[in-house]
Amino acid sequence: MFADRKEAGRRLARKIEAYRGTNALVLALPRGGVVVGFEVARALGLPLDILAPRKIGHPFHPEYAIGAVDEHGTKILNEAEAAAVDQAWLLGETERQKAEAERRIRAYRGERKAAEIGGKTVIIVDDGIATGLTMRLAVRSVKARKPERIVVAVPVAPPESPRALTDEGADEVVVLEPPGEFMGAVGAHYARFEQVEDAEVVRLLHSS
Repeated sequence: MFADRKEAGRRLARKIEAYRGTNALVLALPRGGVVVGFEVARALGLPLDILAPRKIGHPFHPEYAIGAVDEHGTKILNEAEAAAVDQAWLLGETERQKAEAERRIRAYRGERKAAEIGGKTVIIVDDGIATGLTMRLAVRSVKARKPERIVVAVPVAPPESPRALTDEGADEVVVLEPPGEFMGAVGAHYARFEQVEDAEVVRLLHSS
């Protein structure tokens, strides 16, 4: 159990201390992942940037991901779940989430250019993994940009995540809480798990 995202980030940084001061950067998934990523980047003396893949939630259970899409329209789907929903709805929801990913990139990064990741170690951070589809898409997106190494670092994830992320292209997957003890929801592993607002994400990115 973590007190909050800040504590989780500090603990995560200690776990990956070997990357301090190396040719690495931290890419965090908004919004909650930016709070964790900020602590990791600050503790390790690394630059911080964002990735913004968006969950495509089930029409009747929006918190349950049946897919993910990024600002470029690259998507990944749970094919069985996606085939069982209305396809017109799925197309529309995919476009809505793509637009939200674009909005977040513009709003959070502002005039800053995207970090150059070719040839670097990229540490992808979030506040936790549930279905794993968003993080799988993040890994896929980063791998296409030819980094030297991909590290996924999260406080909590279900048991199947490390293998799925390795299959997607991650070289290392770091999970603080034993995956076998995953309680079904990321927030269940935090004493405080408040909504993170856009303004907080912008503040953290600009002060990193």
